Amino acid sequence: MRVIPTLLTAALAGAGLLGLAGTAAADSPSPSASSSADAEAAAPTEAGTSFRTATAIRPEQRATASASTGDYLYWVLPVDAGQRATVKAKVTLPQAARHGAATWRLDVYDGLRRRQACTYGAQSRTAERDAGSVELSCTLRTVRAWAEPWANDPLPGSYYLRLTVSDVRKDDLGLPVRAEVDATTADTGGAHAVDGTLAAPLVPGAGAATPEAAESAAPGTSAALGEPDGGWSSGWWSDRWIWTAVGGLLAALGGIAGYRFTRGAGRPAHLPPGA
Repeated sequence: MRVIPTLLTAALAGAGLLGLAGTAAADSPSPSASSSADAEAAAPTEAGTSFRTATAIRPEQRATASASTGDYLYWVLPVDAGQRATVKAKVTLPQAARHGAATWRLDVYDGLRRRQACTYGAQSRTAERDAGSVELSCTLRTVRAWAEPWANDPLPGSYYLRLTVSDVRKDDLGLPVRAEVDATTADTGGAHAVDGTLAAPLVPGAGAATPEAAESAAPGTSAALGEPDGGWSSGWWSDRWIWTAVGGLLAALGGIAGYRFTRGAGRPAHLPPGA
């Protein structure tokens, strides 16, 4: 029978499609030592003081800033559909004698300036009087390509990080501190894909921005110009396409195999082949 070769062909085709999926996932460039050094050298060394002046950073890039206790520090980074972002912050506290404990907080806002909840991580921590540093972290929900108008789902676009002290003695305000922030993004795959996309990512001011303005802008002064490497995907691709194609192919081949089995079983024994 030709059913077995047909099923073998289906298995090989499925393996080929899965191999393409693995190749596509592996094609994402991994940063080399030189590119990592260049990114580290170009990392921002100051932070903005509001949403409008937030310093633009990229995933896998560590930004630093020197500030005073009580300042509001802002950074902004792009997060695309299907990505889950984790942001971390470390505050090195002054060696000078402090008068009491201080509580530091890391908040994340989307392009509409809606505060986004953390799925896990220490978003707020209290540093004791003799502590040398305090570390914070926040892992966001997976960014969706589209959501209902009434929903508060995270959408692709700019995400603002705000670091500040939320509870401190007045005697300790103004003491110098050093802040470090970095963010990482992980692709979650088709399990979180949706059948809709935004017309444009939530990047405030992107409509008025031009490539010439982006090139001439000083570092940290045009936070709205940042976008992921390779541009915004807007959720047009996910690995669900691959599994849908493989499932459809196997279903079609299964139907052909079933038809051949039933046709062969129902043929009268006295009739010659092809009759």
